Amino acid sequence: MEIVDHTLSTLSATLLDVAPIIAILFVFQTFVLRRRPPNLRRIVIGFVYVVIGLGLFLIGLEEALFPIGRTMAAQLTAPRFIGAVSGSGYGWSDYLWIYVFAFAIGFATTIAEPALIAVSLKAKEVSGGAIGVLGLRLAVAFGVAVGVALGAFRIVTGTSLPMYIVAGYVVVILQTWRASKVIVPLAYDSGGVTTSTVTVPVVTALGLGLAATIPGRSPLIDGFGLIAFASVFPIMSVLGYASLTAWFRRSRERSEREKKP
Repeated sequence: MEIVDHTLSTLSATLLDVAPIIAILFVFQTFVLRRRPPNLRRIVIGFVYVVIGLGLFLIGLEEALFPIGRTMAAQLTAPRFIGAVSGSGYGWSDYLWIYVFAFAIGFATTIAEPALIAVSLKAKEVSGGAIGVLGLRLAVAFGVAVGVALGAFRIVTGTSLPMYIVAGYVVVILQTWRASKVIVPLAYDSGGVTTSTVTVPVVTALGLGLAATIPGRSPLIDGFGLIAFASVFPIMSVLGYASLTAWFRRSRERSEREKKP
């Protein structure tokens, strides 16, 4: 009975959250466009699906993803585990498995991110197939993985978050200056789509779990910030991927020209 009450309360709260969107669409459709929405029945059913889906997703986050993130962080930072692996403890190098886990979870959640899949499909469609779906997804996922691993290292060492972010955007600015104008908007959007439904909850749970279990760290001060890493590093990886692709293409074309008599 408790889970039923919790589900109903979550669904009602989700409905209240979605209500402003519905109201804005209704106001514009009625008073600005002054037209009856096409396929009204389908739209209503779609909104019902949205409310139910979001509600169940939030329950899943609370019941599964957040506890898993905290539990994994606690287990990987436990003195007993660190001592068994490294023989010492509490140096930044003793948390190697944390960095590996952060890299793996960042890569896996980004590959499964629905927003990234949608953007990749649209990028392929608009570019006429010049931008591959799998290549873009792998580039973004690799960037998120590196960013989350580096963010975990920051939590372990307790170093300054702004220092990493400023340095990251300096690199992005330099890459933007050298990159093709075609890829720059897509690269910047790739940093945004990673902060969506799958990546954010898992990465946030990891950061809070690390900060709560590592001695001397505060969940409020050190636990947040991994999402910033997950936003800036995909921009770097996509710009780098585009630059490498362009370089390989020019090299291949040059070698083909040299082979011709």
